[in-house]
Amino acid sequence: MPDLTHDATARTVDTPRGPLHYHEAGEGPPLLLLHGSGPGVSAWANYRGNLPVFAEHFRTLALDFPGFGKSYSPEGNPMPAALPAVVDFLDALGLGAVPVLGNSMGGNVAARLAATFPERVSRLVTIGGIGVPVFGAAPPEGIKLLVQFVEDPTHERLMAWMESMVFSTDILTEEFVELRWQAASDPAALADVRKLFNFGSLRAMGAGRTAQAVDAVDVLSRITAPTLITWGRDDRVTPLDGCLVAMRLIAQAELHVFHDCGHWAMIERKEEFESTVLGYLLRDVKQPERL
Repeated sequence: MPDLTHDATARTVDTPRGPLHYHEAGEGPPLLLLHGSGPGVSAWANYRGNLPVFAEHFRTLALDFPGFGKSYSPEGNPMPAALPAVVDFLDALGLGAVPVLGNSMGGNVAARLAATFPERVSRLVTIGGIGVPVFGAAPPEGIKLLVQFVEDPTHERLMAWMESMVFSTDILTEEFVELRWQAASDPAALADVRKLFNFGSLRAMGAGRTAQAVDAVDVLSRITAPTLITWGRDDRVTPLDGCLVAMRLIAQAELHVFHDCGHWAMIERKEEFESTVLGYLLRDVKQPERL
């Protein structure tokens, strides 16, 4: 397989709402990866380590949402712009039903895609980010630390937020943190993430918990695609109890919990995550007959 560097896999496609940037690697049936939110996040930041493994089996497409990475900047909050952008992306590439994997915000968007356009999603895989928090505080610790960084972007506040994302800080190498700092401190990137996370949105998360739960229940109950819910047991951004309602409401749901793992299961428990997800996705892929 060719060297899967950032530049070698980078692509851009024009859509009615603006250009969307993505990374592509591998051949075979398509697989769509949707990243999470937060300072300095992008498809590459979330999935660069997983791309080679998924590309061995799939034409793997990792999309930058509007307001993130190198995709167009939306006029308002990037969250409501994400789902229409995914539909635009699938249309632009001429794709029908595809398996979709989403982390955090990406899991939320993937769930909404599956609920609203069931003909576009053949299988759904989520990493945290969905469901209804049953016992956890709202907003959770990781979101509070994220907002503190966005409102006052210092290196120390970035580190505090990144430490809340993982079980073990061993993965927060100097190179990893520096790459995220360079992306997160970019003025344009900060302007977009502030549309999504700020002190006002933080207050709204706490005050609007009931309305958010009602919306989540509606979305989850309309998902018909076979679904694998994955979670880090020690997630401090979207705590594990959020999976309980999702497991009850999604008709064909399975759950896998990674021990000693925070919010970034695809990074912190890379090998186990890839093995679990590939085992699930490859149920739909016919393997070549052995002679």
